[in-house]
Amino acid sequence: MAFVGCLFFPCFVVILGAVQPCRTPDEFVAISSPGDIVIGGLFAIHGRTVRSGPGNPQRPEIPYCAGFEIQGFLQSMCMIFAIESINNSTLLPGIKLGYEIYDTCAEVTVALAAAMRFLSKFNTSENFVEFQCNYTNYIPRVKAVVGGSYSEETMAISRLLNLDLIPLVSHSASAEILSNKIRFPSFLRTIPSDSYQTKAMAQLIHGYGWNWIGILATDDDYGRLALENFGNEAMAFNVCIAFREILPSHLSDSTINSKINKVLNVITRESRVNVIVAFLKSYLVVKLFEKAIVRKIQRTWIASDSWSTSTKIGSILNFNKIGNVIGFTFKNGNVSAFLNFLTYLGKEQIRNNKLLKQYAALLSDCSKDINLIQCISNYSKESWMYSTSVDNQTLHVDFLPDIVQPGFVHSTQMAVNAIAYAIRNLCKDRNCKDPNAFGPWELLQALKKVTFIDDGRRIKFNPTGDINIGYDVVIWKQTQKGILNITTVAAYNLESETFIFKDEKEEKDFYDLKAIQSKCSDECQPGQMKKTSTSPHTCCYECVICPENHYTNETDMGYCLLCNNQTHWSPANSSICFKKDVDYFDWDDGLAIVLTILSCIGIILILTTCIIFTKHLNTPVVKASGGLLCHIILLSLFFSFLSTGFFIGKPEDFKCMARQMMFGISFTVCVSCILLKSLKILLAFSFDPQIQDILKCLYKPFTMVFTCTGIQVIICAFWLVFRAPHVVENVAISKMIILECAEGSIVIFGVMLGYIAILAFTCFIFAFKGRKLPENYNEAKFITFGMLIYFIVWITFIPVYVTTFGKFLPAVEVIVILISNYGILVCTFFPKCYVILYKQESNTKSAFLKLIYNYSSKSVSSHTISQASVESRSTEHRSSIADSCYKTSINCVSNGHFYFQKPEQMFISGQRPLRSLARNLPRKRTSSI
Repeated sequence: MAFVGCLFFPCFVVILGAVQPCRTPDEFVAISSPGDIVIGGLFAIHGRTVRSGPGNPQRPEIPYCAGFEIQGFLQSMCMIFAIESINNSTLLPGIKLGYEIYDTCAEVTVALAAAMRFLSKFNTSENFVEFQCNYTNYIPRVKAVVGGSYSEETMAISRLLNLDLIPLVSHSASAEILSNKIRFPSFLRTIPSDSYQTKAMAQLIHGYGWNWIGILATDDDYGRLALENFGNEAMAFNVCIAFREILPSHLSDSTINSKINKVLNVITRESRVNVIVAFLKSYLVVKLFEKAIVRKIQRTWIASDSWSTSTKIGSILNFNKIGNVIGFTFKNGNVSAFLNFLTYLGKEQIRNNKLLKQYAALLSDCSKDINLIQCISNYSKESWMYSTSVDNQTLHVDFLPDIVQPGFVHSTQMAVNAIAYAIRNLCKDRNCKDPNAFGPWELLQALKKVTFIDDGRRIKFNPTGDINIGYDVVIWKQTQKGILNITTVAAYNLESETFIFKDEKEEKDFYDLKAIQSKCSDECQPGQMKKTSTSPHTCCYECVICPENHYTNETDMGYCLLCNNQTHWSPANSSICFKKDVDYFDWDDGLAIVLTILSCIGIILILTTCIIFTKHLNTPVVKASGGLLCHIILLSLFFSFLSTGFFIGKPEDFKCMARQMMFGISFTVCVSCILLKSLKILLAFSFDPQIQDILKCLYKPFTMVFTCTGIQVIICAFWLVFRAPHVVENVAISKMIILECAEGSIVIFGVMLGYIAILAFTCFIFAFKGRKLPENYNEAKFITFGMLIYFIVWITFIPVYVTTFGKFLPAVEVIVILISNYGILVCTFFPKCYVILYKQESNTKSAFLKLIYNYSSKSVSSHTISQASVESRSTEHRSSIADSCYKTSINCVSNGHFYFQKPEQMFISGQRPLRSLARNLPRKRTSSI
């Protein structure tokens, strides 16, 4: 059950009208060297392919390679150097490694042709692959392969090598999909996968503050996967992609120029995109930059590892006009030995190396060109047209060490070293000079477990077949001589996902590019937030000012943060929250000073009135006003004035309770005493015997005042026990905290004030009925005025108190208390004080008797009295009765006789008692008084 397939067959192709013979299989080998164990190599030493005829291929031929790629050439030379170094060391004693290196020409078809050669059976004269159901014991031409240079060709090669599980260790294929061990079980690489690179790129772009970028990628598996991976990572870092453009993967594509022009048109149109990420091959970047320089397009370019250290791009005339270049490259190591190897390349190496012969021919052709590298990379040169008679050619290699890409060289060395260490582990207990000592699949298992030391680092493959040693971040700079200088400014650690700098100068160079702006919308400053516009991209927005009590403390925030409304505030368009000032109705406030002065004046007036009344305690006016009862009223007003002090100053729980209790109880005592005086008026006024009996029973001065006050005390006690007034922080005002007293229970507060209002209303009714008594001694109308003032003020207080807000709320109540106090003080005591001080002639016993006499005369003169009754009444007799009533203070309204219980009642008695008195006077003659 075996099948033999010829890989390469004789053929003829037409080139420029001439018939040329097909290349033999050995012509595909770029460099080879025999050995006990042969390692294959696949490198893109040329950048493009050409076919025998124009247009699409008409025959199944393998295309020719064109366009010499120095970096691919150097990587192949590095593989040779690494193998020779191992052969000259003690790593594999008695075993010689050989190699077969092929040129893939950056083309999958050519790479597959070389891979088929690797699969051919070992040590046979013919190049063929046996078809077998099981390739466990099949010995192919090579044990392992180093390569390829690009991900797309590597995917195809790996799938083909999976047939024999030949290890394919790549030094530069970074596509993330290659880490899938189900699809690519025999693939390993000495570099990280693109999943790390794309994340590092997105993180770098985010760190620079760029969020509006473009992406360029090649039209192959590598480009499409990189485009997808980077898009996902960019989204995670809130970076928006303005455009995604695809360029052909090969320069041989006839549409390459038109596609590049289209891309440059897009870049020009998107003027706000100043940063472009490019997942391209170096020869595509050269084409792109050449046209960009002509069109004067400058941008900041983020270079993938495939071209970030390409010195060929630096050979472009005026390359510095393309803008800034930031690139990611593989972590490099010590390549000084390889650089020394390049320096001493000579005639001996040329004779055994086709690549060196071609390179020597290119040097000869380009020796007179000013830009040597650009000349060597000239794509018009075609490899099969070179003369190979250059054995005596002297190589000019002075510039080669300067254009080496250390990352790729180091990863190539690691790939060869990893294979060598795995072979050593396998050959410890077997004879590896025998080609059948082990199969490629056994070497693959050994590679997965191999561990070796490289530049002091412990190197091994992870479960996905990668060696994650991190990246270096490079920046392109131009020296004074116009030479490209690629400077490493940072290292990217894959584990910590951070950029690490060696010194401050490197960090400064790294962050100098922050001045570049690449945003769809202008940056929203602190105090503003982003409002997404109609664009589908979240990076396109307008800046909206944060409202009051909201803030943003960073740029480009998507929402405003809310200040702690309890303790902080902020104005509109604020970047911070301010701590609220604590405020209250304090002593240094202008209104508080005025109210305090008014309270002090009231207290002074009370003390003055008290002194006047005490000094004139036994005068008719004081006695008529109630005598000691006036002192109780004055004392209650004193405490009422004093309670206003608890409304001013920093609120405390004690002050909140004390101010309402003191005012409520003291004012209740005041109104109760006035009610007592009003009741006495009604008692003197009423002549209905039944009503008088009731009023006499109610008229118990001490009991009445104590009872009325006691009810208020019970209300206040209930208030204190269940829901006492307390201090609260009013945070409703945006800029400050108002310390104020919460009343605890508004209902009980209303009950307390309502109770006083009921007493005052009762007092008003009683006093209103006695308002027409003798003027000099009549208190009824003044009490009426005082109660009217009280009602007007407190009725006004209710809506004002409910609608007033802030620290001046206590001032409202203070004003009402002061007006109420002054109303009672002025109406009740000032007229008496005026009489005492300025009408002393009216404050005597004789004036009192005369007033009673005149008042009684006027009262009875309005009626016709019988002659006998009038004659019997004389002036002396009336005076005798009045004097008797004044001295004895007995009840003059008893059994139809008019008299006064107390002297002050004489001045508030009504008209009807005096008529009764007239009826009981002796009747001598009839006359009208």
